[in-house]
Amino acid sequence: MTPDAERKMQFLYALRSKGVTDKRVLSAMESIDRGPFIRGIFSERAYEDMPLPIACGQTISQPSVVGLMTQALHVSPRDKVLEIGTGSGYQAAILSKLARRVYTIDRHRRLVREARDIFDEMSLANITAITGDGSFGLPDQAPFDRIIVTAAAEDPPGTLMDQLKMDGIMVVPVGQSDAVQHLIVVRKTRQGIEYEELRQVRFVPLLEGLGKDG
Repeated sequence: MTPDAERKMQFLYALRSKGVTDKRVLSAMESIDRGPFIRGIFSERAYEDMPLPIACGQTISQPSVVGLMTQALHVSPRDKVLEIGTGSGYQAAILSKLARRVYTIDRHRRLVREARDIFDEMSLANITAITGDGSFGLPDQAPFDRIIVTAAAEDPPGTLMDQLKMDGIMVVPVGQSDAVQHLIVVRKTRQGIEYEELRQVRFVPLLEGLGKDG
């Protein structure tokens, strides 16, 4: 077995051991190399199941959390997905393998620019990356079948709930930035809003406005 094949096998094993079992999600994560999304001194740790620092004081989530959030979305091939918090672009790249269209928004212009470059290199043509205030969502493209938030809010944002289709799903970390956060699955049904708690997590806070480079 080649070193690359062994590394990929260990990567997938780590995902399965943490509860990522959806075959479509595993296939998407196998097809998207995490390496290009991590630069500098941490690049050699790209295939470990751990969060890592990226530019603008942000982080790239650990692969198992990315997998669990993606799995909880239940994305279908016809879905239009909104991601709040582009970050490195890794989550959006995985979603692009599962959805018809992915819109991703980040308050940091540099992160959006660098993510676009990677999307182009990987020929991921169904992603639209936008610099903007993610707390407002993307009303011009609403409604969305699925919404994923990769920054912690105190509550599931009402503005984003309004942009979610009926029978849509939103996955969002909820909690104070300096305390324990919970990963929540929100389902918008005709009977009301349903909530399911997945696990404890730690994400950067969801902030309003543009970053200093935005």
